[in-house]
Amino acid sequence: MRVPDADVRTARRRSAGAPRAARGLRVLAAAAVLAVVTAGCGIRTTSVPVDAGGAPSRVPCSLSEAALTAAPDAGVPTRVYLVCASGLEPVHRTVRPEGAGPGDSARVATAQALLEAMRERPSERERQAGFTTYLDEPLKVAAGRAGDPEGALRLSRQPEDLPPAALAQIVCTYAESDATSVSGTVLLGGPGKYPVRRYVCDESVKARPESPLPTRAP
Repeated sequence: MRVPDADVRTARRRSAGAPRAARGLRVLAAAAVLAVVTAGCGIRTTSVPVDAGGAPSRVPCSLSEAALTAAPDAGVPTRVYLVCASGLEPVHRTVRPEGAGPGDSARVATAQALLEAMRERPSERERQAGFTTYLDEPLKVAAGRAGDPEGALRLSRQPEDLPPAALAQIVCTYAESDATSVSGTVLLGGPGKYPVRRYVCDESVKARPESPLPTRAP
């Protein structure tokens, strides 16, 4: 029996449309899967290119020349060490040794003034640059007692009981001051009967202040 031409054409259109319909279903299914995956990852789909900006910059740990050359008021310009990016970096301070007199009196007054400068809250510019201090508790410093080596200083707390980074700040700051250092080292003790220790500030201490500080025989 001969099939009418109209029926043949209809059958051909249906057979040709089937693959296209299947392909369309597969595309829709893939789009649905992609939408679910991106939603699960917390990514919002968008047809508009988004400029997220550059990658976050590393903490600079440096201050502008304006901050470094600011005219100091009445006092002695000096440097103290703060913590930045897990290391020690110097910042400029102005200290005012109170009760300074001859000999040990001047040395202790300078040591106390440096302690206060290290405890001073970093300025807004310093905080933005990443600086902080681990020396957050009040400390007093006194001259060494009888039997201590010349140039020794004693803190109101045992040095080894301080946070390592705080002790590193003290040692590296004292090591740079003629009034508080002895041949580039720092002789520190505490209020107890323990002997003083000779602490050293070298590049390893500045790079890793959280590590134990190297010492030498007094």
